[in-house]
Amino acid sequence: MNVMESFSLKGKVALLTGGAGKYGRQFVSALAEAGAETYIASRNIVALGKVAAEENSRGYNVIAMKLNLESENSIMELRDNIISRSGKIDVLINNAVIRCAMNGWEQKMEDFDRSLHVNASALFTITRVFGDEMKKQENGSIINIASMMGMVGVEMANYEGTDMHPNPSPIYFYEKGGMINFTRWAASILGQYNIRVNCISPGGLLEKTHDPVFVKNYSGRTQLGRMANASDLKGILVFLASDASLYITGTNIPVDGGYTAK
Repeated sequence: MNVMESFSLKGKVALLTGGAGKYGRQFVSALAEAGAETYIASRNIVALGKVAAEENSRGYNVIAMKLNLESENSIMELRDNIISRSGKIDVLINNAVIRCAMNGWEQKMEDFDRSLHVNASALFTITRVFGDEMKKQENGSIINIASMMGMVGVEMANYEGTDMHPNPSPIYFYEKGGMINFTRWAASILGQYNIRVNCISPGGLLEKTHDPVFVKNYSGRTQLGRMANASDLKGILVFLASDASLYITGTNIPVDGGYTAK
């Protein structure tokens, strides 16, 4: 195969959980532009419908579907709907999260439990459910979207000179760190079926609402001297979803401008 052709997703069926958020939106475009039949799924079907309409108006094939990660039945129904329409699943991107326990230590146990139910238990379940489909074809790529916050602690200096406060919640760091090691475990289990499991750990994405002082502090902490933009994650996603990465599994790839390398 020509090396450039190996990056193509033509003929592949991909599922991305989420798709309307700050990272998910560029993931949808990346999959569609690379040629995949792309399903996007979350609770907010209205927002996803708008995303799908935007991509379809550009000539791509994006389908929005309902998914409630708090429900195992919803995960199973999504699987059945995709298989009935497309007959297979080649790529699963675990991107959607719930952020319901973000107020530091002062949380009720129920809040932590709900967060872990979606961001950990549902991650295990959807990976198993769609992994079982990939086993039938003995091929597939599963990509988990973690965060560089799963690799490091809070950099307090990023917030100096601003009115911003660091997110003190332990749950996001805990969940994303766990996702990174779950990736290694799942890769060990699914490798015998020629299913690859990898992880992407993004750094901070520049937003219009960011305090300029924070942007300067954070950018100075990276080796490339800037925060991520709205297209920086597209290439790595297509690479891991495509046949260009057929001999890569169990990896965690920071896409953070060198933040975690310092």
